[in-house]
Amino acid sequence: MAMNSGGNNRRFMSEINVTPLVDVMLVLLIIFMVAAPMMMQGVDVNLPKTTTKNIKTADEPLMLTVNKKKEIFLENHPIELDRLELKIKKIFENRREKEVLLRADQDVPYGFIIDVMARVKNAGINKLGMVTEPLD
Repeated sequence: MAMNSGGNNRRFMSEINVTPLVDVMLVLLIIFMVAAPMMMQGVDVNLPKTTTKNIKTADEPLMLTVNKKKEIFLENHPIELDRLELKIKKIFENRREKEVLLRADQDVPYGFIIDVMARVKNAGINKLGMVTEPLD
């Protein structure tokens, strides 16, 4: 009686099963889609609405925010109006692109915004943009 050891014709599967990977990626995509709007940084202000084109920038500009209580924030850090010019000079002393985006609540008096803008320009900023909401 002879034993046949070569009768087992099983082959190994050489393909990768990507179904679990696709499932994980789909779950991550949904999580990031839900979390992205919550990651919006800055102080909450009621921006004026206008029709303008978006500004294209190479570097991330500094965000300057003025809320309706006339409180000023550099990024998310509060700062007094008297110290604004000096602080901006220090921030941009080693930067080549000197760009600031101003987000101001629409209820802030025009004169106060002009005062803030003048101090930013006196600090040596050559690009000062204003952030607005698009018209519906």
